[in-house]
Amino acid sequence: MRTLENFLARVLSDDIGKLILRLTLGILMLFHGISKLEKGIDGIKFLVTKNGLPEFLAYGVYLGELIVPVLLIIGLYTRISSFIYTVTMAFAIYLAHASYILGTSAKTGALLIETPLLFMLGALALMFLGAGKISVDKR
Repeated sequence: MRTLENFLARVLSDDIGKLILRLTLGILMLFHGISKLEKGIDGIKFLVTKNGLPEFLAYGVYLGELIVPVLLIIGLYTRISSFIYTVTMAFAIYLAHASYILGTSAKTGALLIETPLLFMLGALALMFLGAGKISVDKR
């Protein structure tokens, strides 16, 4: 088993792993952003104002769900973009999921906020890892 691990360590690249993480986070979030472009952000505005925050903060969703994902996909300003992504997901968890933040699914036992939490922590990890060599940042 150790020789297999050593072989894989020589063959596989950290940079490809970083690319996969960037593409995954970027592409999956881009679907959310495109939906906001098509359908508007009235729901986000409602959640923002319901929580006592100024309505203009709702427009940050375009940065966090459209611009930042594109930057991650191409690997430009990756650490800053990952930070913004992390903050976007923290706001999403606070605004849309706070009432059941520690709730679990009766069917699977998983946290109900598993997906947004995975997005947020993936972006946080990417903020520490950086873009890798397969990116605009490295050119």
